Amino acid sequence: MNKTTERLWTQSFILLTCCNLFLFMGLQMTLSTLPAYAKETLQATPLQISLVTSLFALSAIASRLFSAKAMEKGGRNLLIFLGLSVILTAVIGYFLADNIVILLLLRILFGIGFGMASTAFPTMASDVIPLRRMGEGMGYFGLSTSLAMSAGPLIGLSLLQGPGFSSLLICTAAVIVLIIPLGYRLASSLPSHHIEPPMIAAESGSQSGISRKLFLPCMLNFLLSISYGGLLGFLALYGSEQHLEHIAYFFLFNAVAIVVVRPFSGKIYDRFGPKALLIPGSLFIIGGLLLLSFASSTAALFPAALCYGIGFGSMQPTLQTWMIQSVEPRQRGMANGMFLNSLDFGVAVGTMLLGSIATFTSYAVMYRFSALAPGMLLVVYLIVLRSQNKQRKPYTHI
Repeated sequence: MNKTTERLWTQSFILLTCCNLFLFMGLQMTLSTLPAYAKETLQATPLQISLVTSLFALSAIASRLFSAKAMEKGGRNLLIFLGLSVILTAVIGYFLADNIVILLLLRILFGIGFGMASTAFPTMASDVIPLRRMGEGMGYFGLSTSLAMSAGPLIGLSLLQGPGFSSLLICTAAVIVLIIPLGYRLASSLPSHHIEPPMIAAESGSQSGISRKLFLPCMLNFLLSISYGGLLGFLALYGSEQHLEHIAYFFLFNAVAIVVVRPFSGKIYDRFGPKALLIPGSLFIIGGLLLLSFASSTAALFPAALCYGIGFGSMQPTLQTWMIQSVEPRQRGMANGMFLNSLDFGVAVGTMLLGSIATFTSYAVMYRFSALAPGMLLVVYLIVLRSQNKQRKPYTHI
């Protein structure tokens, strides 16, 4: 096969990975810090603290329904720059948020902008990655998301506890602004055939364009994201409850584990499929959450974060690649949208459900309950595998 078509690290792929890293970094710097800010500065109730995260997630989901349609009509560049503008408007607005109502409205606005931009980048990445290296390519691309989901909270919490909230917002805005010149360079580097024409209903396979092959990985991704919602929404508050001064180190150790496991996980997926990663990954996440719930020192955070990072870092790109490979190339925007929506929906449900548990128990007990979600993921996946083996009609990539 032509070596050019098999090249992974093209200019377009590198630019897309960098843009995605900065986009999710800007998100995670605020997603993990605003609940603590809302409680300590705006005297928010437990329900309002949950809404800080869940309203963002739900508005991002709604925004992607529009974004998927726009992408089918070739409006990727418009989505990116419009989304970035909306995100910057929301971040600047945080300076003026002197009560919880305004903050919640700005979280909705942020979610709308993020839903636009976050749908475009992974879809464009799946277009420039060689088909035979899709697992490896999406693994490296997904590393940008996972690194941001680990490093972003670490940076955000450090800024909030150090220089303060204003410095956090300035740094967040700066990270988002960095994407703009990269986006312009990206638009000029992509060949014209990567801008897809409108999808024809007959070609999409169904009127709604949603493949039922996506339902299982979507459900698994939803269950995976519930526990992550508990980390984003309440880890800082858990640190205060347990008197852990350096709770942000959890995200640092988590990032280290993700960097180590990610290069291998994509190649394992390409060779053995998702089964080789989802089953052990679920066990690692369960172990990480249970270790976290009993952590009484900074040193105890290391094994907890290591286990969680290995599990999450291998499972998340596995589910995303599985979904992309389950649909026709024209439906990759829809597949990526469903992947991100199931992630955000899991985070929204996780923060509200786990926040309610913490209200009546403690954050330590809450994290023990959160281990039930990856446990359910494992059970559901094993049941489906067993059912398919009995029927002797195994799914492709299951």
